[in-house]
Amino acid sequence: MTATRVALDRALGEATALLPARPDAALAAAEAILRQAPGLPPAEVIACQALRQLGRPKAALSRLSALARRQPHAPVVLWELAQAASEAGDSRRAIDALESLTRQQPMVARGWFLLAAELRKAKRVQDGWRADLAGVQAASRDPELLDAAIAMNDARLDDCVALLTARLARSPDDPPALRLLGETRWRQGDMSAALELVQQAVDLAPGFDMARDFLIRLLMQTNRLGEALDHAERLSLSPVRSPGHDMIKASVLVRLGQQEQAGAIYLQLLAHHPEQPQVWQNLGHVLKTLGQQADAIHAYRKAVTYQPTMGEAWWSLANLKTVSLDAHDIAAMEQALLALDATAEKDRDDIFHLHFSLGKAFEDAKDHAASFRHYAAGNALRRAMILHDADGFSAEVAAAADVFTSAFIAQRGEGGCPAPDPIFIVGLPRSGSTLVEQILASHSQIEGTMELPDMMMIASRLQSRVEEGEFADFRAMVASLTPADRQRLGEEYIERTRIHRQTDRPYFIDKMPNNWQHVGLIHLILPQAKIVDARRHPIGCCLSGWKQHFARGQTFSYDLVEIGRYYRDYVALMAAFDRALPGRVHRVIYEHMVADTPGEVARLLAALGLPFEEGCLAFWRTERAVRTASSEQVRQPIFTDGVGQWKHYAEWLSPLITTLGSLVDNYPDVPGPDASRVEAVASRH
Repeated sequence: MTATRVALDRALGEATALLPARPDAALAAAEAILRQAPGLPPAEVIACQALRQLGRPKAALSRLSALARRQPHAPVVLWELAQAASEAGDSRRAIDALESLTRQQPMVARGWFLLAAELRKAKRVQDGWRADLAGVQAASRDPELLDAAIAMNDARLDDCVALLTARLARSPDDPPALRLLGETRWRQGDMSAALELVQQAVDLAPGFDMARDFLIRLLMQTNRLGEALDHAERLSLSPVRSPGHDMIKASVLVRLGQQEQAGAIYLQLLAHHPEQPQVWQNLGHVLKTLGQQADAIHAYRKAVTYQPTMGEAWWSLANLKTVSLDAHDIAAMEQALLALDATAEKDRDDIFHLHFSLGKAFEDAKDHAASFRHYAAGNALRRAMILHDADGFSAEVAAAADVFTSAFIAQRGEGGCPAPDPIFIVGLPRSGSTLVEQILASHSQIEGTMELPDMMMIASRLQSRVEEGEFADFRAMVASLTPADRQRLGEEYIERTRIHRQTDRPYFIDKMPNNWQHVGLIHLILPQAKIVDARRHPIGCCLSGWKQHFARGQTFSYDLVEIGRYYRDYVALMAAFDRALPGRVHRVIYEHMVADTPGEVARLLAALGLPFEEGCLAFWRTERAVRTASSEQVRQPIFTDGVGQWKHYAEWLSPLITTLGSLVDNYPDVPGPDASRVEAVASRH
């Protein structure tokens, strides 16, 4: 190598080093080189890069165009030409350069993403979408991203974060890296960071379908359903059609209560490909919710025809409650169990669903011993798959009872959102709450919605402030809420739930049963809201919950002792609140409602300050979507079959009965606070 070449290389290196911080100096250095070596391509590129950084893209574009005529296939020249043209507002020339570049280097993702952006500027939206998808495909073979993905899937989340953070420091506008880091943060439990990162990926590459799909799922998890639907609508326009896009849109519609629209999507999918058990099952869920029982049964049976081991479809069939599974069904489910591998993680969901289904089938057949064995097997397997800290939960409930005394509430004074709209129905699952909801939703002034998670999410956010050390304990956190804070929180709840209200009725029902844990918070932030406590005999309620597999939540329900403790905690907190604010909660005893429906309905409506309406007594005629396990039972007149049904299983229920203690003998009355505390402690030992 000649001395001249060595000097030129040194000068080029020095000019390049100046670019990030001193583009003016880099330009001067490049021009000096070009005086010595006119037209030297690397020096021209440095000069044009400097011009772009100095805000002179048109000057750079002129020089790069000339350079491209001399070197039409040089990737670095095409890349710089595209960026200069983009910054100069000349999308046509940018697109021409990028199309040439991506033909030469189809596995360089950055070229595709920049091409996509230019195509969108030129109103070529679908072409831009395809370019984004090509960029994602190219990135899927990037060694660095592959290493990060392997680390994430191996649960080496910190390693994955380190790899992606370093990459994004070099290139912050990297959609695949942002999406992958977002998923890693989600797996680490940082939902806020995950949402922000995945949103950035979608903003940079609107045609990045996988990122948008993941964003929709994150938005659904945080109950931002309106935004989720907007993104699902956008995803459905993808030039690459995928049934998955339709499925996720239908899932959002279901969560929004728009069952008919979701059902139409499932029917359309099945019209083209009828052999899809998952779609048949989802259609069954929609039809069940809409009260179309015969069609729901047909859909569920189609699902298990195409996939006999599909445990959730069998359970969905059994869970209709009004359907009896026969000997043929039992044989089919037992055969399905034999076909599954009890040691394989992928089969566990099907196995426990099948056990719950067989429990129901043998219950229908009056073989209660076999029924209990299968219920016990399903519960044991499900309990091993979830986390539930019974001691920790009891401590939280006790803390809430200690905080929300009459003196503490009086000290808070006025405050909260004065909206009278919400009617909260609280209690345990399988306590008759769906019956109460259906009765109330039959009133002309009340709209039934569904089990809304919004109050629980607000409460969880407040509790996190304690867990993060902002407050010493729960009492200090609640005491810190000013009247304005409480009003803002109440208004937030009203605004968050507005999307579920489809009528102009002045009142709406939130039937999330777990909200009994938050009656104190509800009172402070929504002082005009009504609270109804639906209560059922402790043994009957707990056994019914234990026999029920819930799609999500209710982690306490898979062990007889734990569900008994949960019932005790619930009764204790509601009793404490009754002492603090007598009459604030109206209690509906299920057995009383069954025995004297007109009288109990009249008392319920009077407690809510509403006139009696005969339609509430003919509640089963009210057409509305019902998503809970009691969806079919509330579409027929009240029946007494559920009262005392637990006695068929009495010989196996001693752990539950011992845990419940005096609550059984005193029901529906509640033992005094001292007795409750003593027995609660005893039940833990």
